[in-house]
Amino acid sequence: MTAAASPCVRLCTFDPATGMCVGCGRTLREILDWRRYSDKEQLALLEELPQRVRALRPTAESASLPAEEAIG
Repeated sequence: MTAAASPCVRLCTFDPATGMCVGCGRTLREILDWRRYSDKEQLALLEELPQRVRALRPTAESASLPAEEAIG
């Protein structure tokens, strides 16, 4: 088995609504199990992550803004 590089980007913050890491888009279970996944499982997850991260980041960015900026 040739392990794919971890998708971790060292921005480990979990979105409380989804349970996914805002940095890489994985759940805690996926992070913990990464090394146990087969190549096929890792590659399948890697394909999903960009879409997950795009969906997570607007929520995370607005949550980190002061209330006045988040409202607009």
